[in-house]
Amino acid sequence: MPGPGNVGERVRNLRLARRMSQAQLAGHDLSDSYISLIESGKRTPTPAVLRLLAERLGCTAEYLAEGIEPEQRAHLEVRERYARLALRTGDAAAALAGFDEVISGSDDPGLTLRARWGRARALEALGRFETAIGVFEEMREHAERDSGRSSALPALVALARCYRAVGDLGQGIALAERVLARLRDLELNAGEEHTEAARVLLLAYVDRAELDRAHELGRRVLSVRAPSAAELAAAYHRASGRALEQGAVGDALYLADQALAARDETACLRAQARLHLAAARALLRGVRPFGDAPHPAAEAMGLLSGAAVNLDGAEAVECAIETARALVLLGEPARAIETVEREPALAEAVGQHGNGRAEDPGPDAAPQFDVRSLQVVQARLIIARAHLAMGARDTAVTVLQGTFAALDRLGGRAPARPVAHLLRELGELFESAGDPAGATTAYRRALQVVGLQPSFRSASFDSPVTSDATLPTAP
Repeated sequence: MPGPGNVGERVRNLRLARRMSQAQLAGHDLSDSYISLIESGKRTPTPAVLRLLAERLGCTAEYLAEGIEPEQRAHLEVRERYARLALRTGDAAAALAGFDEVISGSDDPGLTLRARWGRARALEALGRFETAIGVFEEMREHAERDSGRSSALPALVALARCYRAVGDLGQGIALAERVLARLRDLELNAGEEHTEAARVLLLAYVDRAELDRAHELGRRVLSVRAPSAAELAAAYHRASGRALEQGAVGDALYLADQALAARDETACLRAQARLHLAAARALLRGVRPFGDAPHPAAEAMGLLSGAAVNLDGAEAVECAIETARALVLLGEPARAIETVEREPALAEAVGQHGNGRAEDPGPDAAPQFDVRSLQVVQARLIIARAHLAMGARDTAVTVLQGTFAALDRLGGRAPARPVAHLLRELGELFESAGDPAGATTAYRRALQVVGLQPSFRSASFDSPVTSDATLPTAP
C-alpha cells in the first residue's frame, strides 16, 4: 500500500517512528523550522532535500515523494502482468484478484489505468456484465476527456459487447455502429477495433433476428481482404500522421500506439478468426439453401475450419459447437456428436456417447456461473438435434430433459437473455421430438427468465419436464 498522506505526513510519521526530534532530523544542513514547514505541508522539499531526509530517515526518496518503494512498484508491475496472463489463459477470477491488488496498492496513474481496464475485462469474462459496464463507462469518460476521440474506441467496443450480453441490443448496435463510423472517418477498414465492432454488430443482428442485415454485413466485411500486419500498421501510421497534421494530438498518439500493436501477426489472425466465427454463426441461423446454391452450412464449415487454428479457450469451444451445428444441417449427425465429444471442455460435462447424462451434482450443488455452463447447454442441444436427425426420439428427449435440469440449476446466476434464448431453442426441440408438455414448460420458463408472465395456465410453474404431462390449455 502507498504510504499515508502527503510528503509532509510521511516525513513526520517516519521521524516519530524513529524517535527523532525535528532538530535531529534537520541536522547541520537544515533548520528545524524548515522541517516543521515541510511536515505541515507549507513547504515542498526539493529533490536534493528529499534525498537528504530519506537518508536520515532510512527510506528512499521515492517513498517520501510518492508513498511507495521502488521494490513495491516493481512487484505491482509484475502482479499486473500476471493478472493479464491469467485473464488470457481463462482464469478470470485470479485475474480479478490480481488487478484489484494492483489498483489498491499503486499510485502510478498508468499502471492503475491498465489494471482498471483488466479488471473490467475480468468482470466481463465472469459474466458480471452490469458491473463491467460501469467500469467501462468510467474509462470511456476518462478517454473522451483527452484531446482526441480515438482513445475511447476500445471502451466503446467493450461497452457494445457488454450491452449486447445483457440484452440491450439497441445500445450495443448503436455503439458498434459509432465505432465503425469513427473508423471510416479515419480511413481504417481493418484492425482489432474494426473487426470486433463488426463482430458484435453481426451477433446483435442475429440476436434480434435481423438475419438479412446480419448476412449483408457478414458478406460486406468478409469480402474485404484481410491486410497483413505490416499493411495494417502502415494504415494506422498514416491515420496517426493525418491526426497530427490536424492538431488532434490525442488521436495521433493513440493511433501511433495501434500502429505498433498491429505488428503482432498473431493478434491480427485471432481477431479475424473471431469475426469468421461470428459470420458462421449468422449463416447457421434461419437460412435455407436457395436454388442450386450450396447450403450456407457448407460455407460456415469453411469459415469455422479456418478459424479454429487461431482460437483458444471459450472461443475454441464455441467453434466446436458451431461446427457440430453445421454438421447436423449438412446431414452428418453422427459426426456432429463426435465433434462435441472430442472437445475436452465439453466431453465430460455432456456425458459420453451423446446421451447428455453426465453425473448429476444434485439440486443443492448450486454451480457458479461461467461461460462454459452455457456452452455445455448449447452442446447438449446440438446432441439432441443430432439424435432427432438420426430418428432416435427417446434418446433426444432424455438429453433435452437433462438439459432443462442443467439450465434450472443455474438459477439466476447466468445472464437472462442467453438463458431465455436457450430455453426457447429447447422448447422448439421438444416440439420436434413430439413432446408438447416439455415444449410448454421450456417456453414458460423462458418467459419467466426475462420477467414476463405466461399468458397460458399451468398447474405448477415449477413442474418437472416429463413426456407424460398434458399440454396446458389456453385461456
